[in-house]
Amino acid sequence: MTKYKIFNVLAIFMIGFGILIGVVFPFFVLLVTDVQAHTVLNPLFFTLCILAGIIVGVFNIFLAKKIVGAKLNVLGEHVTKVEKKLLNRNNHEGLTNYLTSECMIGVRANDEIGAVASAFNSLVTALQKAFTTEDSVKKFNEMLSSRLELDKLAMEALKNLLNVMRANAGAIIIEKDGELQLLSSSGIIAPEKLIDNQTIGHVFADKKRRCFEFPSDIQISGLLLDFHPKHIIAEPILYKGIVLGVIVLAGDHQFYSDGAMDIELYSQGLSLALKNAVTHDQLQKLAANDPLTGILNRRFGLLRLQEEFSRAIRTSQPLGVLMIDIDHFKNVNDTYGHLLGDKVLINMTETAKKALREGDIFLRYGGEEFAVILPGASPVDAQKIAEGIRRSIEEASFIYNSQHIKITVSIGGTSFPNNNVGNFNNLIEAADKNLYRAKENGRNLAVVE
Repeated sequence: MTKYKIFNVLAIFMIGFGILIGVVFPFFVLLVTDVQAHTVLNPLFFTLCILAGIIVGVFNIFLAKKIVGAKLNVLGEHVTKVEKKLLNRNNHEGLTNYLTSECMIGVRANDEIGAVASAFNSLVTALQKAFTTEDSVKKFNEMLSSRLELDKLAMEALKNLLNVMRANAGAIIIEKDGELQLLSSSGIIAPEKLIDNQTIGHVFADKKRRCFEFPSDIQISGLLLDFHPKHIIAEPILYKGIVLGVIVLAGDHQFYSDGAMDIELYSQGLSLALKNAVTHDQLQKLAANDPLTGILNRRFGLLRLQEEFSRAIRTSQPLGVLMIDIDHFKNVNDTYGHLLGDKVLINMTETAKKALREGDIFLRYGGEEFAVILPGASPVDAQKIAEGIRRSIEEASFIYNSQHIKITVSIGGTSFPNNNVGNFNNLIEAADKNLYRAKENGRNLAVVE
């Protein structure tokens, strides 16, 4: 495409128009005045009129370049500034404010030039917001990539979302193992009630965002907030078309117009991080849990015991430990086979778990031997729990091919600081000694000292 200079074209038209006026003007004078024809229709007058038209055309070009051209030059300079800012964006200091006020054009004229300048400033503002959002999302995603623990991930994600959306309250809810689970919340009264909220259920069902706007003169009851919200958003967290969770945000102000679009960008990054965190959590459980019984294995169980022992020393709280061994379990394997023996172990584990308190830690120590960590349990508490486990297993009956298989267990236990041992291994050893005492005294017995 051939390029040309607009002012050169304008000069040609203006000078041409001036010449045309110079040619027509003598006839116009003759038409509207009483001047004699020979006075105006002569070469000299024609020449003077044409010359005047050319001078007027040249002067108009000069004014156009001086006034309009100057404003266009200002626009061009600011476009160049923006271009340089964009080209050097990767090398700028800081992650925001690449397009500062120096790129904006002062609008003084209320005409087409002013309209162009205003449109340019709007474009600069839109670019700045887009870059700010992009950097915010980038920071958000970088933060998410450094977190694999679900709880920490959700807490940091919600904190960032509340900040960027200027929301007063919020929550993150996910679906895990077929059930809704509240991962994190802030500013919500009784946030666990969100799990049963119909709106949350609808978002999980149809994968669509829900937005609610509340005028300030309307009072709302039943909301789990300690302030009057003006805007609530429930955004699905989608991963490959599957709803992993829902982000809930509430504000006492109207979220800005692009807020819904922005939260979708954050949701996309969060979906991948949540998927990775859930997978990590599942792998951690596979590594930490005994594959047969589903309770903690020995390695991770002893790590928990070490943590609880350190906490007991730090808080001056008691800590109980029980060692459990199935009586004559070898006879079960020899009589019914190892496959049934495994089923007995599973059933025994489920029975024993029902006799434990919330917060007690159950682990498979090895073979038919198990251990229980009892935070806050005195010797009396440990004895009571041990007896509850022993009795529930004794009373249970495991059915196999119409055969009722009954087993018993021997239990040994101890409690810190009543037994003022030096480390958590000594606590295990003390409980193990009492386990052997229970066996020596006839089995199906709980000995706690």
